[in-house]
Amino acid sequence: MKSTKDLKQLIDEPACSHNKKEKSGCAKPKPGATAGGCSFDGAQIALLPIADVAHIVHGPIACAGNSWDNRGTRSSGSKLFRLGMTTDLTQEDVIMGRGEKRLFHSIKQAIQSYHPAAVFVYNTCVPALTGDDIDAICKAAAENFGTPVVPVDCAGFYGTKNLGNRIAGEAMMKHVVGTREPEPLPANSYREGIKVHDVNLVGEYNIAGEFWNVLPLLDELGLRVLCTLSGDARFHEVQTMHRAEATMMVCSKAMLNVARKMEDTYGIPWFEGSFYGISDTSQALRDFARLLKDPDLTERVEKLIAREEARIRAELDLWRERMKGKRVLLYTGGVKSWSVVSALQDLGMVVVATGTKKSTEEDKERIREIMGENTKMIDDGSPKALLGVYKEYQADILIAGGRNLYTAMKAKIPFLDINQEREFGYAGYQGMLELVRQLALTIESPIWSAVRSAAPWKTAA
Repeated sequence: MKSTKDLKQLIDEPACSHNKKEKSGCAKPKPGATAGGCSFDGAQIALLPIADVAHIVHGPIACAGNSWDNRGTRSSGSKLFRLGMTTDLTQEDVIMGRGEKRLFHSIKQAIQSYHPAAVFVYNTCVPALTGDDIDAICKAAAENFGTPVVPVDCAGFYGTKNLGNRIAGEAMMKHVVGTREPEPLPANSYREGIKVHDVNLVGEYNIAGEFWNVLPLLDELGLRVLCTLSGDARFHEVQTMHRAEATMMVCSKAMLNVARKMEDTYGIPWFEGSFYGISDTSQALRDFARLLKDPDLTERVEKLIAREEARIRAELDLWRERMKGKRVLLYTGGVKSWSVVSALQDLGMVVVATGTKKSTEEDKERIREIMGENTKMIDDGSPKALLGVYKEYQADILIAGGRNLYTAMKAKIPFLDINQEREFGYAGYQGMLELVRQLALTIESPIWSAVRSAAPWKTAA
């Protein structure tokens, strides 16, 4: 079980905007704060996309069942991460003190049955309270079976989902990063004459496969992605992150400690960026060139941006006429609170308000830069509050997470899912085409006039 000192260090993240502004660290856990996701949930969804790892939840079966696969990440290879594994602790195991024994045998079964590249063990509330020493069990199992076994001490009562993200990043830095060297570049893998630079992406989860829209651009520029922590990642890639020349922090709050520690420990510079929208995608590519300080790369980046922006803007012209002036209520958090705003503005749409519940102070500042000082920021995501803002600002569509779907359906208003449960990828230049297509299909659907009109039998009467 983590000590209070360890948790305080994670909360007081030096790179976090709360420390920069207030010198007091992130908000401390409060009663009810884990209703939107506990530390275990945050740690698991942050690491689950590492595809060739056996992910074992040490605790009651409900911990695994209630949180499994709630992030729609995709893998280009191994599907091992799709298998839910748990020690399934019962009250008899707790009373008889059998938790550690069950964990050891669970690790043994996972290794013998699936031969994973590694095993991750997620500690939950019950074994943390009973005092199971998962560090010792993982160490013993690794020595016995010859497979890396990584403890992730993330009991739910430690705090919020965001804290769980940082716990996951801390586990990677402590047990995994720096334990292997990258593979040499395959012959003819990049165009002759291009200097190849190794980079990392932290907080990119390949939701609906959207990172695959961006990867070809990086390949063309000679930017070899050592690891995306953790979308479509492999264990050996996480091990080599320490050899990157630059890191992009894709999600503003998740695993911020990883980017900061990579800089402190290995001298790897980092920046925060986004692949949502034309302008933000271009800026992310420019920021890589800026950090890498390669004049030839900078020149090639500008040529690629000019080509891709011209192509995508030409393809968007027909859609832009249909979307121009449409009013959007955006309720999401973190990096999407401002990066999606930029994407929508590229389409000529008007964002009347945006959610900031999970956004940092830096996120809010970016929102003000993009939308103006008097922009409406929403912290209250209750159905009543959202619908009130929707009607007050005469919005045409609600863009939010899956939990708001039924609010929109009951209110008979257009809705588009932007969060981790979605089935469409919106990142990169190509992702903009998918985004505008889904927006048009939603807003222009004839269903809205049908459901808002009186029933035929009432009209006849």
